[in-house]
Amino acid sequence: MAEPPSGKKVIDLVRRPMPAQPADERSHNFTEVALGYTLELASEEARRCLDCKMPRCMDGCPVNVDIPGFIRELAKGDLRGAISTLREHNLLPAVCGRVCPQENQCEAVCNLVKRGASVAIGRLERFVADAAAMDNMIEPPQPSPSTGKRVAVVGSGPAGLTCACDLLRLGHQVTIYEALHEPGGVLIYGIPEFRLPKHIVRREIDQIRAMGAEIVCDFVVGQSATLSELRAQFDAVFVGTGAGLPWFMGIPGENLVGVMSANEYLTRVNLLKAYQTGAATPVPKPRVAAVVGAGNVAMDAARTALRLGAKQVHIVYRRSRDEVPARLEEVEHAEEEGIIFDFLTLPVAFGGENGRLTTITCQKQQLGEPDERGRRSPVPIEGSEYDMPCDLVVMAIGQSPNPLIKNTTPDLQTSRRGTISADDKTGRTNLPGVFAGGDVVTGQATVILAMGAGRKAAASIDDWLRTGEWAIVEAEG
Repeated sequence: MAEPPSGKKVIDLVRRPMPAQPADERSHNFTEVALGYTLELASEEARRCLDCKMPRCMDGCPVNVDIPGFIRELAKGDLRGAISTLREHNLLPAVCGRVCPQENQCEAVCNLVKRGASVAIGRLERFVADAAAMDNMIEPPQPSPSTGKRVAVVGSGPAGLTCACDLLRLGHQVTIYEALHEPGGVLIYGIPEFRLPKHIVRREIDQIRAMGAEIVCDFVVGQSATLSELRAQFDAVFVGTGAGLPWFMGIPGENLVGVMSANEYLTRVNLLKAYQTGAATPVPKPRVAAVVGAGNVAMDAARTALRLGAKQVHIVYRRSRDEVPARLEEVEHAEEEGIIFDFLTLPVAFGGENGRLTTITCQKQQLGEPDERGRRSPVPIEGSEYDMPCDLVVMAIGQSPNPLIKNTTPDLQTSRRGTISADDKTGRTNLPGVFAGGDVVTGQATVILAMGAGRKAAASIDDWLRTGEWAIVEAEG
């Protein structure tokens, strides 16, 4: 290769692959699938960054991480500088590096994407976070002097944790309320061990504790105390309770034993530690499992069923492969592990004996004409119904917020979808001093978008606590 002109950087279009467990091994264990970069791979990938004068990647990051900055430090071999830069805007980098859809966000607008070789930002983020933790380089951020103000954060998922961290940095006292036995929300109870190990989440949460957060578990807001009661005790309240109410299709047989939501299935596995070798827990261990839906949650459920001993696992999806909403990496991993994809297929009924599921009746579909958005809706093919033996069905077609807070706070404005109506730039609701963000506002979305909402809300809470100024938000819908 000819030498480039002086001052010109050679553009490296070879994106370094992520080492992973072989499919035939990982499909039988809950050990993390992706093994992470080595120092050599991470250094090579970091040097691919063009360090652009106008870094579009930052525009694609919901929490505004200084992406070129942390990669620049890594490329120089300064791990301490890299983790320091990364954590200025993201206290959960080891989590985001594993589960965030970077390919649709920061990497999607990388200036190398047009050449098909965007920098592997997420993989580098994970490497920096893990390597810094191994070398004991991670210290909790130093908070500002105390303001004396107290904030209640309801929910300890990504929105709540991010909001809490930023509020602590700003000098406010924070108490986090979690309904379950351990903080972390969807990060602990919803994502499988093989994709996001629990010790990674606990390590990140320990940093928030070290900053001074009080975390109260087994506390259900709406039962243990109402939102109004919390508001009377605190200067402000942030609601980040996520979307935990599963959707079903309303078809015959959904009440059979063996039909459950992905929310219930994954929570059972995580809560009861079925991912641990020899765990004697009441979690279904099917022979043939079918997961309805094709998002990331569906991939998680299908791959979990496989690891729990299912001989055959199907993803049943009413559209084609081109419309699959899950991350491409998750789909590829599922296919490599032997998950069967039944595209253009819709469940229409479940059959059973003695109250237990034994079959799923499916109908083949074809895509119709594009609608005004260009999306083609599935159209049933008459006479194409067939039965498939099945002893577990997991419904992964979406979920919405639990109505408990809405039902116990009648003056809180909500949308027709049951989500809390809040300003998307500030998280302000119609109730002064009450903020909301994440899936409880948007409906089911991603970890990083929830974190972005938590960050915006924290800034707005700080402004409210310092100025007392409030703008009423009109309800949606």
